[in-house]
Amino acid sequence: MKTDSIFYCIFQTLPQSFFELINLPPSEANAYDFASVELKQTAFRIDGVFLPTNNQEKIPIYFVEVQFQRDEDFYSRFFSEIFLYLHLYASTTPWQAVVLFAKRSIEPTEIEPYRYLLESPLVTRLYLDELVDIQTSLGLGIIKLVVEKEKEVPALARNLLSQAKSDLSDERLQKNLLDLIQTIISYKLPRLSPQELARMFSISDLKNTRY
Repeated sequence: MKTDSIFYCIFQTLPQSFFELINLPPSEANAYDFASVELKQTAFRIDGVFLPTNNQEKIPIYFVEVQFQRDEDFYSRFFSEIFLYLHLYASTTPWQAVVLFAKRSIEPTEIEPYRYLLESPLVTRLYLDELVDIQTSLGLGIIKLVVEKEKEVPALARNLLSQAKSDLSDERLQKNLLDLIQTIISYKLPRLSPQELARMFSISDLKNTRY
C-alpha cells in the first residue's frame, strides 16, 4: 500500500485525527466529509479534501496532501490543483491547505513564487517525524506509526492495538482500525514473516484482523 493510500484510510476512518494534527477540536470532523476529488478534463487529482457537509459556506474546505518524497515541483502542482478546484467548484468558499511532509528535509527549497502563500495563515506545513505528545490520541498515534523508526514500531503498535480495543465500542470501527494498524506494520516491516508477526503480537490482538 502506498503512503498516500494509508493516510487516505486513516482520515477516512478517523477524520478527527486530521483536526487534531492542526490543533483544532476533534469534534470539527463532524462538519465534514473526507473525499478524493478528480478535477474534470485535467490530469489533476486531489488525494484528500475535507468538504463541509450540508453546503455550509462559512467553514473552510481543507485540502490535504501527504508528501514522502522530495519533489521540487510539489508546490507548483499542489497550488495549481487547489486554485483549479476553487475555480470549478467553490469560487466563493474559504479554504485552508495542509501539507504533511514525512520530514523537513524533503520539503522543496525553491519556494519563491509561493512564499506569500506559504507564510500566510492559509497554509499549514507539518513534519510528521517531529510529532510529539501523541499518547492520549489514537488517531495521532496511528499517524505517528507510519513514520516511526523501525525499532520503535512493535511497542507503539502494541499500545495502539490495546487502545483501539479499549477505547472503541463500535465493533466495525474497531476492526477497521485493527486492520489499518496491521497494514501499517506490514508496510513498515516488510521483511517480517507471518510467524514473526504472530510472535510480536498476541493472538487476541490479531484474531479480528485480515491477518
